[in-house]
Amino acid sequence: MSVLLRATELEGRPIVTFAGESPAEVKDVIFDSQNGTLLGMTLRGHGLFSRPRKDILPWSRIHSIGRDAVMIRDEGAFQGEGDLPAEGVPGNRNVLGDQVLTDGGTDVGRVVDVIIEAGAHAEVVGYEVKASEALATRGEHVLIPLPDAIAVSGEHLIVPAGALEFVGNDLSGFGAAVEAFREKLRHGAQ
Repeated sequence: MSVLLRATELEGRPIVTFAGESPAEVKDVIFDSQNGTLLGMTLRGHGLFSRPRKDILPWSRIHSIGRDAVMIRDEGAFQGEGDLPAEGVPGNRNVLGDQVLTDGGTDVGRVVDVIIEAGAHAEVVGYEVKASEALATRGEHVLIPLPDAIAVSGEHLIVPAGALEFVGNDLSGFGAAVEAFREKLRHGAQ
């Protein structure tokens, strides 16, 4: 089973072992901008003024993500940053604040969050965007679905113009919008 969530919802969430210990909490997610996947999480100790840890939690070592905690088998799940593929570490672009453009050149808005489908693998399925004047919801936060492959360059994120037909503002129904959008792209490509 997979669940949709905002990447920022993971920040500060405790990481808990099956033994009930909580050795760390999530500092940030590590985003592979080339493939649209999450590679893992950076960590920090507990508390507001805690220091970042030098190790990371690869996505493959996460047992589950619950509403209140990220579950792992034991502390052996943590790895050094160097154990991630080279394209995953500081090349992980922070897309927050980046401009989203359609492939037709329309400014859709600026990214305020990344929508993740968390399951056995973590995939970026959409962006939460502060809508530009091009959308009827100007100034509001809206969800824009992404195709299976995304284009990220410099400070711009490119989405097919057809994505605008599937813009929504409800995370609970967004999974269906992503599926419908991707299905339309698959049939349109044939």
